[in-house]
Amino acid sequence: MPLVTSNYKPSYFFRNGHFSTIYPNLVRTVKGIEQNRERIELKDGDFIDIDWSYSDDPRSKGKVAVLVHGLEGNAQRQYILGLAKHFVKNQWNVAAINLRNCSGEVNRLYRSYNAGVSDDLAAIISHIMEKDYHAISICGFSLGGNITLKYLGERKTPKQVKSAVAVSVPCDLYNSLNEINKPRNFIYQQRFIQSLKKKLLERQQVFPNEISISDIKACSSLIDIDNLYTSVAHGYVDAIDYYTKCSSNQFLKDITIPTLIINAKNDTFLGTTCYPHNEAQRNSDLYLETPDFGGHVGFYMPSGIFYNEYRAIEFVQKTLD
Repeated sequence: MPLVTSNYKPSYFFRNGHFSTIYPNLVRTVKGIEQNRERIELKDGDFIDIDWSYSDDPRSKGKVAVLVHGLEGNAQRQYILGLAKHFVKNQWNVAAINLRNCSGEVNRLYRSYNAGVSDDLAAIISHIMEKDYHAISICGFSLGGNITLKYLGERKTPKQVKSAVAVSVPCDLYNSLNEINKPRNFIYQQRFIQSLKKKLLERQQVFPNEISISDIKACSSLIDIDNLYTSVAHGYVDAIDYYTKCSSNQFLKDITIPTLIINAKNDTFLGTTCYPHNEAQRNSDLYLETPDFGGHVGFYMPSGIFYNEYRAIEFVQKTLD
């Protein structure tokens, strides 16, 4: 499809990529959305928690939006709550996923989550289809967007899955890692490293024979963590093997349902190969919108509804018309 022209034109301060990225995390508070937790038991003996939000409108029957958070996120992040609230107001039910080890409890197995855990997303979608939902839309953010796109492109999509929206997606994981490693992203990088190392130390207490405290403390970068834990725990040779096999760019050509990618041009987490222009032009089901502004998951609008939330509803509704 032709590339989508974006109408997102924020005020002066929100044209700065860093300001757009940081502001929602520090200031935004989404209220008025209720969540009810359901635990799914997985075939491998582990579990995933889903936080459900329901619409009282009869028109919501059979419709559900599945939301997938980003790196070190969960279903309580403001960008998840904001989109959930907007979906509920527009007659959709919401299933907000907490990826493994992201719901406040250490999971049972040594593995957890990564940018390529489309098998877990497939299990969740299958579980949701058993509840007689006939219209499912998947919305993923950042790492969750990469999982979403990989899921859609590597298998036959169930007929109940009608559409998808992916926001601020590192479609090339190694390219994104190199951007995050740049000095301009030092603060974000350090926050990710600290959060991941904290979780690894918690995991070490449960699996002391799998990983050592000294090895965890020695990690000083994201690739160190992916070499030490992510790749090993999930069956990859090393971090580069993980990035190569899980980057969603290679799966985009095989997506067969209407799918919108929204990647801001001033997203400091994304390099040039995270903007799949050629893939979008070659696939009639793939839409790429690249606003000049928005940072990383930071599409602020003064109405309280962020631009990506407005676009998500607009896009998925059209797929049902």
